[in-house]
Amino acid sequence: MKRSNNKQKEMTAALYVRLSRDDNLEGDSYSIGNQKKLLTKIAREKGYTNLLIFCDDGISGVTMERPGYKAMIEAIENNKISAVFVKDLSRLGRNYIEVGRLTEEFFPEYDIRLVAVSDNIDTQEGENELAPIKNLFNE
Repeated sequence: MKRSNNKQKEMTAALYVRLSRDDNLEGDSYSIGNQKKLLTKIAREKGYTNLLIFCDDGISGVTMERPGYKAMIEAIENNKISAVFVKDLSRLGRNYIEVGRLTEEFFPEYDIRLVAVSDNIDTQEGENELAPIKNLFNE
């Protein structure tokens, strides 16, 4: 069952950025600052005016026990946001089952639009059949 919408929620997007110690070895392209800039640009282009940034720096995506992630989930459950923007699906997590539950059950239940920029996923534009495969590779 989808939750009720309101105008403030419709204009509010969560930008979730994460960088683990392992990712840090890959250079600037994955930095927190670069993720924020990219996601802010894309969210504004898609019409979102109120952006909430949730960040987990230095925390592996293997665990779902991340403060920024948990705060974002709480905001969704409290009906405060209508979209989640991430650089790619691996930012949400590297646990195939948990990320699958999130994208296939939790987000649709709360009517959340998911945009994973590098993976070319935007649930408002229809299902991406490769998303589960990318999610499996991320684990």
